Amino acid sequence: MNPHASIDIDAPLEVVWQVMLDTSSYGEWNPFVERVETPAPPAVGNPIVLHVRWANGRATRSPERIVAIEPPATAGDVTTARLSYVFEGWPARLGLVRGTRHQELSQRAGGPTTYDTVELFSGPLVRLAGPGRVADGFRRHAAGLKQRAESLATS
Repeated sequence: MNPHASIDIDAPLEVVWQVMLDTSSYGEWNPFVERVETPAPPAVGNPIVLHVRWANGRATRSPERIVAIEPPATAGDVTTARLSYVFEGWPARLGLVRGTRHQELSQRAGGPTTYDTVELFSGPLVRLAGPGRVADGFRRHAAGLKQRAESLATS
């Protein structure tokens, strides 16, 4: 029930991280989250409204709040970074559907950057939140992130 996606990106982790945090440019590369409303630069505690486009063409707004921004840090030969936010829509306020999305990057020295994302859902109406369509959106998001970061890394 927890939608997820993962992809290897042939770009330095720092480049991928910058693409992730450049929320004003999402419309240029992201087929799932077409627009983001949040103060720039993103900061923990900031509200963030995601304008989502489902695979069937329908659109919705998803009010969230940033709960973690862990910039790139290296331990040994692995560099990691993480961005997380929680869903704050009316289903969450009513305790019907709660969700926390984590987007994590990791890169071993000399290797590709791995992007992993997961939405940790809970609540009695999770099935109605459409975990399958969320997973599809995460895959499209990951593919767009890969294309954008690799393009920037080679230019």
